[in-house]
Amino acid sequence: MRLFVNKKNFHIALVGNPNSGKTSLFNLLTGLNQKVGNFPGVTVDKKTGTLEVNEQITANLIDLPGTYSLYPRRSDEWVAYKVLMHEDDLEKPDIIILVADASNLKRNLLFCSQILDLKIPVVLVLTMNDIAASKGIIIDIDGLQKDLGVPVVAVNPRKNKGVSNFKKVITQICNSVETYQPKPDFIDVKSIAPDSIHQLQQLIPGASNYRAIHYLINHEHFPLNDQLQENIEKVEKNNNFNPIKTQADDVLMRYQKIRELIKRNVVEPHPEDKKIFTDKIDNVLLHRFWGYLILLTVLFTLFQSVFWLAQYPMNWIEAGFNNLTNYVDAFLPETWWSNLFTKGIMAGLSGIVVFVPQIMILFGLITILEDSGYMARISFLSDKLMRKTGLNGKSLMPMISGFACAVPAIMTTRNIENKKERLLTILITPLMSCSARLPVFTILISLSIENKYYLGFLSLQGLVMMGLYLTGIFGALVVSYIISKFVHIKEKSFFILELPIYRMPQLKNIYITMFEKVKVFIMDAGKIIMIISLVLWFLSSYGPGNSFASIEKKYQQEIAQHPLQKDSLQRNLSSEKLKHSYAGIMGRTIEPAIKPLGFDWKIGIALISSFAAREVFVGTMATLYSVEENNKSSLREKMQAQVDDEGKKVYSLATSLSLMMFYLFAMQCMSTLAVVKRETKSWKWPAFQFAYMTLLAYGISFITFHLLR
Repeated sequence: MRLFVNKKNFHIALVGNPNSGKTSLFNLLTGLNQKVGNFPGVTVDKKTGTLEVNEQITANLIDLPGTYSLYPRRSDEWVAYKVLMHEDDLEKPDIIILVADASNLKRNLLFCSQILDLKIPVVLVLTMNDIAASKGIIIDIDGLQKDLGVPVVAVNPRKNKGVSNFKKVITQICNSVETYQPKPDFIDVKSIAPDSIHQLQQLIPGASNYRAIHYLINHEHFPLNDQLQENIEKVEKNNNFNPIKTQADDVLMRYQKIRELIKRNVVEPHPEDKKIFTDKIDNVLLHRFWGYLILLTVLFTLFQSVFWLAQYPMNWIEAGFNNLTNYVDAFLPETWWSNLFTKGIMAGLSGIVVFVPQIMILFGLITILEDSGYMARISFLSDKLMRKTGLNGKSLMPMISGFACAVPAIMTTRNIENKKERLLTILITPLMSCSARLPVFTILISLSIENKYYLGFLSLQGLVMMGLYLTGIFGALVVSYIISKFVHIKEKSFFILELPIYRMPQLKNIYITMFEKVKVFIMDAGKIIMIISLVLWFLSSYGPGNSFASIEKKYQQEIAQHPLQKDSLQRNLSSEKLKHSYAGIMGRTIEPAIKPLGFDWKIGIALISSFAAREVFVGTMATLYSVEENNKSSLREKMQAQVDDEGKKVYSLATSLSLMMFYLFAMQCMSTLAVVKRETKSWKWPAFQFAYMTLLAYGISFITFHLLR
């Protein structure tokens, strides 16, 4: 007897239909011993983990994307398909764990029967057994196991039931995998295209009858040499092989056999028996009127919860970094490297870590919606509106998530199968007013909008804030409609969505998802944020030639002459150094371009500095206007008092609203562009996104300023 103990040589693939409980089983078997990455060349999650079968057997478990059959349509289905066909250079599974929903066995058995005919050792795991029982479904596991010719195990990953029996079966399979004898075909595969299959097997010796059919249908998608590709084409032509007819015959024959198998091994209730709990809930949640009202309430609650729950840990993180920076600043000598450490590296780390609470809370809440089964209903209800603008119902959640942060929101677009609709969603998601815009909107609204109430409770400032968010949504839908006319990706759009049953969210799934998403954010987007923070530190801390030395010499003399004004002069020194820094020079250089929008060079510096993160605007303004914490005047009061060379208020209603429009529509978030590049695998789309959003922001700001001035 030989046991596989080498992780590198022993692989198990976890496969199954979407919503079959596959992810719950994966999390149960691997816990935090898992990694999340991307399959090479495609933006599809690759989840792998370590499965401790027993003391002697350890295996590498790969969770393949959910798929309904071996005839792939979406990019994630192609990934799973190539792995199962052994046409993925990195992943060649020795054993398949096929997860099937016991409450919907007929549909799940189609995929199962196809996997069986690939002649790889298979273990069939039945989940949702409690739901099947609630529906009155009784499954003869022993009879099913005999008819299929593979081990069948009932497992409840949500309640950790059946795992020990499952591991016993896996142990037996591992011990006999080298002597595995393939079972007869589930159906008479060879009768579908006998001559084509025979000739293909001569080209690829060892290919099973069913693998031969798939090589004939999809060989163009496999990494085969040119000669073999040409020979397969000849087999197709010589035998008039029809891929569509072959696929149809295959599926029909399988369902005919599955019906017989179900009849022998499954007792189902009469179709007219009373509806289960899920159907009753859907009568309300998918109602033509109440469904949309409940949807708006859920989304509003989600939106508010992200801000309300995240503000406390975010404030703690900011306060912690501020205290730490002040302590380190006081401890270290005044040198360039200490300045780099406190205002460059630590500021960059703060900009990364401060977003962690929002990302964790956002993905935690989204996981709750997904686990409960309501996420699919959200997509179903919103599909009609989304489709009119070139999107589909699955685009709504990334857009809603964008109200918190565009970075994780764009990461959630991976569940959109259609390439064009996914791309459109990525391109418009940053138009949602993320939380980083809130500090900008808050201070500008307080400067330009009167604090008055209508009907005793409707705040004018609050209405303006809500108007900004609605404007972002409307703008995103219009932009999507326009871009959809120019993006020519030839892929049919099907909105086929399974509505899963409602169930209680699993805490372990929520925790693991939150942990993994934060890890991806810190490792990917975090690198970009750090680089930009260091670049901005350099640009704002240094200037050309000896300009800084001249400024310092000038103010040293003034401080010596007026020692009582030292604090004020120190602040002026900082402002003038910033004005003559590389960042300040850029601000004054772009002033002629932004003057038509009502902006001066100081606002120009803020626009440049806040490119890395929009909320930097407030900090930049604080520095420019020499505002310190011990100053009696607040930042708002200083900005309110600012006048231009003609004595006019800088932050008039026209300028403030123009600036709000610019921040609403402009792409001022380097980490978002980095994530877009990562998701699209190209710099073309982030460049296009930056260009169109900048032009859109400029045009709307220009119109706003000149209409109101």
